[in-house]
Amino acid sequence: MDERIRKHAETMVDWSAQVEAGDDVVVSVSEGAHELGVAVAEELGKRDANVVTLYSSDEMDRAFLRAHSEAFDEDPAHELALYENADSVLFLGGGRNTMATADVPSEKRQAKSRASQGVREARMDTDWVSTVHPTRSLAQQAGMAYEEYQAFVYDAVLRDWAELADEMAKMKTILDEGSEVRLVKEDTDLTMSIEGRTAVNSAASVAYDSHNLPSGEVFTAPHATEGEVFFDVPMTINSERVRNVHLTFEDGEVVDFSAGQNEAVIEEVLETDAGAKRLGELGIGMNRGIDRFTDSILFDEKMGDTVHLALGRAYSSNFSEGSEGEANDSAIHVDMITDMSEDSRMEVDGEVVQRNGTFSWE
Repeated sequence: MDERIRKHAETMVDWSAQVEAGDDVVVSVSEGAHELGVAVAEELGKRDANVVTLYSSDEMDRAFLRAHSEAFDEDPAHELALYENADSVLFLGGGRNTMATADVPSEKRQAKSRASQGVREARMDTDWVSTVHPTRSLAQQAGMAYEEYQAFVYDAVLRDWAELADEMAKMKTILDEGSEVRLVKEDTDLTMSIEGRTAVNSAASVAYDSHNLPSGEVFTAPHATEGEVFFDVPMTINSERVRNVHLTFEDGEVVDFSAGQNEAVIEEVLETDAGAKRLGELGIGMNRGIDRFTDSILFDEKMGDTVHLALGRAYSSNFSEGSEGEANDSAIHVDMITDMSEDSRMEVDGEVVQRNGTFSWE
């Protein structure tokens, strides 16, 4: 086995999930992530954890959804019980076809998403961590040779996370002490209130309220959004490639939208429920080990010189105890990215904290 796979597994179990002896752990292994699954299982065994393994397949999801009616049972008890009794849930992504569910009708996707909201919340109440194993399908989606993509993934994952956490703490402090964020670039002039919110230093560990590996972002939950924003980084949403999305906000809600490709996908997202028209996240990418866009939100949103905004559900970690009810509620959380590397600035309370991708302290 490639030694990098073993290091990936060790980082996930120790640094990211902080698994301890006796923990009840659910491991969801995608069809292309078998080797990483084996390495993770070995690491969990070394720590005397209790493990349940699930097989995850987009092709199976496609078959199920296409054959099913839209009358999905709400939060099936057997699935809900699994996550309600878990300490940690580890998601090992890496399928065979990144577009496997492209022909699933949007109405079924929306219905299943709404019916599964309680299950999702139960999963998110655990010490969950999501990562990907480099596969040939992901390399193809990223436009890279397989070996080149492997090197890219491990450069992003196998890094000094404690050092990066110290760097990102500077941005967390600025956001925690700030009241308003403004983004300015071509076709973008957007203001968001962050008053009363707590930013998360997402350093790839549950100890930092961070659940992605790799990570490398600082994020908060904006509200009272006004203005327009242009997302110029291509992305895949619901198995469809979407480009050049433009959103206009008034009184915190999307009132107009357009896209250069697959505009209907954005319409589908916005029609999911009332919360889908509001922002649930403002994230600032700070992982400079990620040096190119790969059409994978797990990596692209963490890239230095980027900012991402998510329509839909806000994370409870951005709210103080007792104020979680203020969080935007939705069945979806869809991230979109804008490149801040040129002719751009980000302000907090009128002070420029990033200009053309460079932070004020750099």
